[in-house]
Amino acid sequence: MSTINFSRVDNAKFFKTLNKRVNDYFKENNLKKTGNWKLYSKAIIMFLLFLVPFILILTVSMSQWLMILMVVITGIGMAGVGMNVMHDSNHESFSSKKWVNKLMGSSIYILAGNVYNWKVQHNVLHHTFTNIKDHDEDIDAGRIIRFSQHSKWFKIHQIQKYYSIFLYGLLTINWAITTDIKQMHRYLKRKLSYGEFPNPATEWTKLVISKLVYYSLWIVLPIAVLDIAWWKVLVGFFVMHYTAGMILSLVFQLAHIVPKTIMPIPDENGNLEHTWAVHQLYTTANFAPSNWLVNFYTGGLNHQVEHHIFPHISHVHYDKLAKIVKETAKEFNLPYNEYETTRKAIFEHFRHLGVLGKKPELA
Repeated sequence: MSTINFSRVDNAKFFKTLNKRVNDYFKENNLKKTGNWKLYSKAIIMFLLFLVPFILILTVSMSQWLMILMVVITGIGMAGVGMNVMHDSNHESFSSKKWVNKLMGSSIYILAGNVYNWKVQHNVLHHTFTNIKDHDEDIDAGRIIRFSQHSKWFKIHQIQKYYSIFLYGLLTINWAITTDIKQMHRYLKRKLSYGEFPNPATEWTKLVISKLVYYSLWIVLPIAVLDIAWWKVLVGFFVMHYTAGMILSLVFQLAHIVPKTIMPIPDENGNLEHTWAVHQLYTTANFAPSNWLVNFYTGGLNHQVEHHIFPHISHVHYDKLAKIVKETAKEFNLPYNEYETTRKAIFEHFRHLGVLGKKPELA
């Protein structure tokens, strides 16, 4: 993999100016950049949304259709914990205390993921090399979906805007089954890490143990407790994951795979046109910034512009920071990509998939 070099030339001093204004905001309002009571109370709500329906399934007699509804709610809670608790914690912005961030970040294990893999894929690769092919794995869906105009085109891509939505729901169940194993092998081999490089044997041990505990909790325990066929438990497990995967996939796609964002290609020496901060403005988009429910549930991930420039600031502050970022970007004649509603962003995303699905010479 080639080395990527962001431009070091920022004649307008955009990021220096923006950073000062953001720091002044926190100082003037006597605020910490990490989470506050709003985040902690929301974390409780998300954990309850995630775990209470599952506990009810295990302890209360109910119809199979009600069970399906319960696992759908569990999936909604699963995505909610991921976006609001796990995400901030593994960016070290949930709390000012490291042990709290580590504890809450470990919630990824009950979401079928792995801390080491997630930090490498998300914190290192995605946040550093946003929307750069062969570096940002979040825009690599293999051959089945073409997210970038720089990816190889196949005939099946002509209809990807129709079938892609059905594949989005498979995100977290892939974590549970194969993705973590493949990623850990790949990342350890490349000696990638977020912080100090870990002991490979330790990481593999944690992966195996966490997966065994995960399957025991979500599959073996229900089969042992509930007097229903094993395949019905697997159906419920799949529905839970499909719900969470659909939500998480769409939130990501609306922030990066839309017409307003670009996918830059470095020159032959690996050099990019913009500085890292300006690169984030070009490759990221917000959606539904004024929608209270979207802000609350997505953990501020609809404010991806603010998140990508300030990943170590908790999402509970993004709605306030958005005004500062937007005004500063405008002042420096830089883009600030935004869709006013979720519906508009979804429409634009699938329209964009249609354009990317056309044969390159016809697009």
